This record gives sequence, C-alpha cells and structure tokens, in this order.
Amino acid sequence: MKKNKIVAFIPARSSSKRIADKNIRLLGKHPLLAYTICSAIQSGIFDKVLCATDSEQYAKIARYYGAEVPALRPENISGDKSSDVEWVNWLISILAKNGEHYDAFSILRPTSPFRLPETIQRAWNKFSNIKFADSLRAVQKTKQHPGKMWIVNGDRMNPIMPFMNGISPWHSSQYAALPEIYIQDASLEIAWTNTLLEQNSISGNVIVPFISRNMEGFDINEPEDWILAEHYIKIDPSLLTYIKIKPFNII
Repeated sequence: MKKNKIVAFIPARSSSKRIADKNIRLLGKHPLLAYTICSAIQSGIFDKVLCATDSEQYAKIARYYGAEVPALRPENISGDKSSDVEWVNWLISILAKNGEHYDAFSILRPTSPFRLPETIQRAWNKFSNIKFADSLRAVQKTKQHPGKMWIVNGDRMNPIMPFMNGISPWHSSQYAALPEIYIQDASLEIAWTNTLLEQNSISGNVIVPFISRNMEGFDINEPEDWILAEHYIKIDPSLLTYIKIKPFNII
C-alpha cells in the first residue's frame, strides 16, 4: 500500500495583540513555537514540517528547531482577521511550484504547547483509518454550556438555546442533565489536500472529532493562560515535549 505523504503547517504570526510576541516568548527554557515544531518532528508522521510566519526573526527560530520556512507569509494574509484557508493555499501553491505534492496536511498551532508527539500519532491513526472523512479536528467537552448562555438586548435577555429538557428549559437544568456538547480547541487539525483543492476549505463537510485528553487541548490566548501554563509545567514538566538541543538565544 502506498504511504501517504503528509506535511505539517505551523502558523506563527508576529503580531499577537493580547500577549506580545507570544509565539516566541519563553515557556520554560524554549520559545513557545519550539514545542510544536519538536512535537511534530518527533511524532514521525510528517514528511516535512513548515512554519508559516511573516517575521524573519520567527523564521530563524523555527529553522533552528527543525522547521522549514520556504518564504515569509505575505502581509495581506497575516492579519488578525486573515482566514486559515488563505495562508494554507499559499503554502500549498509554494510546494506545488517546487514540484512537491502532499496527500494530507495538518495545522498545528504553537499556542497549544501540551500537544505531544503521541497526540499527533493518535490523531493521524484515527483520521487515516476513516475513509469517508474530509478532515479531523480536535475538540473537548465544553465547560461553559451554550444551554446556559444568553443574548442580552437592553433590559431583556433570551437564551441562545431555548429548548426544553423534559419539563425544564435547559438554562434551568443541571449541567449533568444537558446534552454533551464539544468545543473545538486549537491544538490539531488534519485534512486531505484534495479537500482543500476541491472545496477550497480546510475542513470540508465530513469532519471527524478528535477528543483531546487531559492538557492536550490547552490553548494560550490570554495573559492568564500563560500564567497557568507556567504553573502547570512547574508541577509536571513532562507536559511539554522534551527538546534535546540547547535553547535558542533570543536577544
């Protein structure tokens, strides 16, 4: 059986607003970006690991830890409102111009530092064995249930999900009585390249769930998330992918 060729895409914009230079800020001994690059390489799943960045400084760090940066991401697809499909199409086109074609790609975001090599292995094994899938996306059970969320309009509010659970509306029910609902996390996506080329979508229509375990789906977005991440690795350093090389010297 022909082995699928798979490429990892790691997006690392330099214009983070909530945490300045988040993707290259030190978490433990290494820049945040390093843990995702090293987990991708150590997983043994990918034929190539690429970093999509708009910064030469970020590119140097990415290359140091083993990723390739074929070109800097153009400014017009590097804003905080730029869609993923834009920069993924851009990378796919660069690879195609170089005569490189991949059967599948995975998006691994640096903001999920606790995604380990075995996480990626588990996700690929699930995805590759479900033949009808367009893509796979990491999700986790939501703690803030939409059945208890509201839309406020002046002095009135209405529930987002005004459905009944037996004789009680969902917003008046115990959490355990509500239907299980999952929220996507930023740790991992996998899709067939044909899904992108044929549907201009990184997910397609048939999306397989990948349930994140424990801390795998932890995502750093806000300053308080960074504080929590530092706290967690003090308690359990094994949450982070082990990196053998000495830390990059960020001046």
